[in-house]
Amino acid sequence: MSALCLTSITCLAAIDEDSVRQGAGAALYVSRDNEGFVTQRAAIEYLPKYKHADSQTGFRYTTHHFEQNNWSRSGQQISVLHREIDPATANGWQVEGGFFRQGQHDLFTADANYRRMLAERTGLELFLSRDWVETANALDKGIHFTFSGIALEQGLGAHVTVVGTGGRQNFSDGNARNHRRLKLIVQPDLDLGLTLQARYRAYDSSSEDVGRNYFNPGHYEESMLALAWRKKIQGWNTSVTAGFGQQKIGDDPRTATQLLEVGLQSPINRTDSFRMRGGLNSNGSFNGPNYRYRYLLAEWIIGF
Repeated sequence: MSALCLTSITCLAAIDEDSVRQGAGAALYVSRDNEGFVTQRAAIEYLPKYKHADSQTGFRYTTHHFEQNNWSRSGQQISVLHREIDPATANGWQVEGGFFRQGQHDLFTADANYRRMLAERTGLELFLSRDWVETANALDKGIHFTFSGIALEQGLGAHVTVVGTGGRQNFSDGNARNHRRLKLIVQPDLDLGLTLQARYRAYDSSSEDVGRNYFNPGHYEESMLALAWRKKIQGWNTSVTAGFGQQKIGDDPRTATQLLEVGLQSPINRTDSFRMRGGLNSNGSFNGPNYRYRYLLAEWIIGF
C-alpha cells in the first residue's frame, strides 16, 4: 500500500508530462527474523511506458526464495503493473496483478491503491492486497489472504494531521481479521521535515486456532510514539523513522515494541530512478513477545 503525502513521502515538483520513454530495472528484497525465517526476492522489470518512478507501465518477473532451518521453498511470479501518481500531491493510483506459483500452489496476486483529495485538507485512500501467508506451514498448505480497506486523512490546521484506517483481512483457511489503525501527526515546524507521531493499531481474529500456521492471536493491539524526519539533500529524498511502544497479545501482559526505518530516493527528474528502504522491527510471534526482523528493499530503473 502506498503512503499518503503528508505522512510518508516528500511532496515533489511536477514533472514534464511529455517526457515519456521506456525503462528497465531490477529490484531486490531480503528479510530475516530471529526465528531463522529468511525471505529473498529478486525481480527484473521492463517498462514500455516510463516517465519517472511514479509514472510507469510494464511487466515484472520475480523469483522468491524462503527458508528456515532445514526447510526451503522457491517460487516464481509474473505480474503486470501500472502506476500514475502525481509527485506533487501523492494523488493517483497504482495497481499490480500477477500469477504466483510456489511449490504445488498457484495464486492470482494483487496489490493496488487509489488516493484522491475530497477537500483541501481531506484525503481518501482505498487499498487491496492479495498474497501468500509467508510462514513455512502456510506456504506448504497454500494459505493466502486478501486484505482490503480504506484510509481517511484529515488536516487540522497547518501543523496537525489525523489518519484513520479500517480494513478486513480474509484468509483462505476461513479465518478473518478486522483491522483498525489511528495515527496523529504533529509537525512543529513546516520547514524542518520533522514530525511527532502517535500510532495505534489493533485487530481481532475470528478464529484463534489456525494450527500454528501463522501468528494469530484473538486480539492484538499496539500503541507507539514515533519521531520521523524527512529531508531533501541535493535532490535526494531521505527519511528516518524511530518508534517505541507497547503491545498487548490476547490476555498476556503488555510488552515493549520498537521500530526503525530509513529510506532514500533519487531526484524524481532523473533519467534513472533509485529507491531503497530498510528497517528493524521488534514485536510478538508464536514464541513470545521478543520477535524481531530486519529487511532491505532496493529498486533501480533506467530510462531510455
